[in-house]
Amino acid sequence: MDPLTIEIAGGIVDGPLPFDAAINAEVGRITHPDSPVAGQANVLVVPNMETGDMLVKQLHFLADADVAGIVLGAHVPVILTNATDSPRTRLASAALALLLAHAQGHL
Repeated sequence: MDPLTIEIAGGIVDGPLPFDAAINAEVGRITHPDSPVAGQANVLVVPNMETGDMLVKQLHFLADADVAGIVLGAHVPVILTNATDSPRTRLASAALALLLAHAQGHL
């Protein structure tokens, strides 16, 4: 498997979708009525580290969300954490890295 390819068994992928259409059912229904995931996305992919950092901080501070940070495309999973991460966030990032390592055949 190409290191930039990840298989998502049973998952539905769609996009790009604006943030509001990805997470809000009413906005998704109105603006992207043909999307199978609009309004119910549970994974958000961003184009670069700066965008990801901004999104994570907004979700954490404005929505009290638990987040997990990982870089895709490396030969092995790379966990992203920062000094203000909660133990739960650090555990979620480590669990995600473990799942990715297993899927890539490293375990």
